Amino acid sequence: MKIHSLGLPRVGAHRELKFALEAYWAGETDQVALHNVARALRFENWQKQNEVGQAWVTVNDFSLYDHVLDHSVLLGVVPSRFNDGTNDLDNYFRMARGKSQEGESKRACEMKKWFDTNYHYIVPELSAEQTFTLNPEKLLKEITEAKAAGYSVKPTILGPVTYLWLARCADQEFEKLTLLPPLLNAYERLLSVLAAEGVEWVQVDEPILVLEIDASWKAALEQSYQTLSTDSIRILLSTYFGDVAGNQSLLLRLPVQGIHLDAVRGGLEYKEIINQLDDKQVLSLGIVDGRNIWKTDLAQVIKKIAEVNDVLGARLWLATSCSLLHVPVDLDLENELDGELKNWLAFANQKLVELSVLKSFFEGHNCEAALASNALALANRRSSSRVHKIEVTARCNRLSLKDGERHSAYPVRAVAQKQALNLPLFPTTTIGSFPQTQEIRQQRLQYRKGDLSQEAYDQAMKAAITYAVQEQENVGLDMLVHGEPERNDMVEYFGELLEGYAASRFGWVQSYGSRCVKPPIIYGDVERLKPMTVEWAEFAQSLTVKPMKGMLTGPVTMQQWAFVRDDLSRSKVALQIALALRDEVSDLEAAGISAIQIDEPAIREGLPLKRSAWDEYLSWAVYAFRVSASAVEDKTQIHTHMCYSEFHDIVDSIIALDADVITIETARSEMALLDAFVEHAYPNEMGPGVYDIHSPNVPESGEMVRLLLKALRYIPAERLWINPDCGLKTRQWPQVKESLEAMVEAAHIVRTKQSTAVA
Repeated sequence: MKIHSLGLPRVGAHRELKFALEAYWAGETDQVALHNVARALRFENWQKQNEVGQAWVTVNDFSLYDHVLDHSVLLGVVPSRFNDGTNDLDNYFRMARGKSQEGESKRACEMKKWFDTNYHYIVPELSAEQTFTLNPEKLLKEITEAKAAGYSVKPTILGPVTYLWLARCADQEFEKLTLLPPLLNAYERLLSVLAAEGVEWVQVDEPILVLEIDASWKAALEQSYQTLSTDSIRILLSTYFGDVAGNQSLLLRLPVQGIHLDAVRGGLEYKEIINQLDDKQVLSLGIVDGRNIWKTDLAQVIKKIAEVNDVLGARLWLATSCSLLHVPVDLDLENELDGELKNWLAFANQKLVELSVLKSFFEGHNCEAALASNALALANRRSSSRVHKIEVTARCNRLSLKDGERHSAYPVRAVAQKQALNLPLFPTTTIGSFPQTQEIRQQRLQYRKGDLSQEAYDQAMKAAITYAVQEQENVGLDMLVHGEPERNDMVEYFGELLEGYAASRFGWVQSYGSRCVKPPIIYGDVERLKPMTVEWAEFAQSLTVKPMKGMLTGPVTMQQWAFVRDDLSRSKVALQIALALRDEVSDLEAAGISAIQIDEPAIREGLPLKRSAWDEYLSWAVYAFRVSASAVEDKTQIHTHMCYSEFHDIVDSIIALDADVITIETARSEMALLDAFVEHAYPNEMGPGVYDIHSPNVPESGEMVRLLLKALRYIPAERLWINPDCGLKTRQWPQVKESLEAMVEAAHIVRTKQSTAVA
């Protein structure tokens, strides 16, 4: 039996790639040093795959920033603003982040979420006259490296139809599918190059097949694989993140040598397919979850696929459901997790071993010890008293529709809030976080290790809060935040304070580029035992007469950006979190905090990939948010924030959240997202981000004025806020000060223009 993985994590168990990238961007190292780190990580991943008996090592899953950006470079899709002669690597980084060691700073390419994950990809920019030029050097280099080390290789590439689906029209709207013929020419050349390298199998990822797509995109898939069909190389067409219902007959018509299905999120559709394959086609089943960290139920998997194995024999391959990019690297590093919980988990390295155990079982080897250990761990988790709490379930069951409603409608609340807050026209604020300096990180580390007392830690955090408040006062912001120095991450921080959550030490996963997050683990019923943010918010408010926002993370994001339990519905988990947040919101209000932000950046990404399942999801997601926010008086202003999302299809649900103020990311998209809110007559207040914090470039006030004047075409002046498009955690203080000064200057300019226009 053949086993394989669709891809492995790139960042390294200790985030080696992150630190190498940031050292290069800072000018502290050169390209040679960066490429050496990257090469070492690739070899480590290949060695792991080889050691567990995989038929091939996967190549081209590694990226210095993003695999979709890699494909844009591979295909010569480089926007003209980056064609200034800069070396290839720095041009690559400028596309991703707007700036690199060499070359003039430019507007970075747009970032969006990769399907329903928290991974961000760099959106390809296509023009109506787009040409495609093959640049396979990176891919060929990795093939050469792996083969030289003695490994058989299986390259992975993003399929042409999914690539077009993910792309945006850069200069004018046009039908992207008109570019399919020249794009297929490039893919034909690529397959020829791979065949010439002696590649037997190539993994071509088409996750678009799990979506509900129209006839034109289905025709594009059929056209693509009829064109790419060749005897010189075998194609494993890979789908993941769901089932292929609605596209199953199409998939079976495509002239490919193998099909990969996600058997974790895709259900039992493979049982229908096994008898419809031709007698040479391979079926790869993703039976080890690439999206979550719970141990695989090996006995259940064996039972599920025994029939498939009987029918297909050697034509059945076992695999991860998707790339392991979405899970941490190595559970063995987690010495601080308690033994019981740790025994329920499997990170990327352990998932490779699970595949190896299954391979051994079906080859007739003795696996009794491994299977018994797996079964014992699963039984322990099911029976553990720490998982279920009767009182939490009872409180959720007592909820009614009234618990999700504010006392008054927005127009009434707006009057009360205007009197209470006394803010100017076009109020300025930020999204919440300020730079996490090395000093702050070191203090948190010392406190965690016990080298810094509680009193000393509290004083250090209060000093950082004081500095953040003073700098906001100096800049002239209207509504302030405390800066969040005490928070390691907007989800992990709360996960460490709530019952039912656990935090790992090395559970890092890539969010984008060098940005890594460490999702907490929801293993049981969620409950708040004591206030989590009140002390810090109350202290910050004592430093200023200006309104101070309390900062919380919403219930949907709190589970979407965690590794969530798989034994309870997501809707019920969200309600448990919402009730914990509801208590926190009430305590913040009682402490004198007059504005409270409940961030929900993940509400769009949490949408099911099948549109037919959206209504059910949005119903409970909106209700969970409203439960968390609705216990306050009219005069308390509720904010929410969302970023890097397509809102057009869910604006009605965003309106239904009934937040008094919503802030959204619009800088990279040139305010384009506001169209959706205008079409649906968004009734409340809004702060469209006026500059991109994910780029180190300092914005000019004139550019922000241009964006604000554009925003005024969509949003009435009395309901328009001015803010960056996301938190400032990843930036440096000099950048932040200069950027916010320019933003406040832009606010003054627009206020003056508005006053003149009214006069």
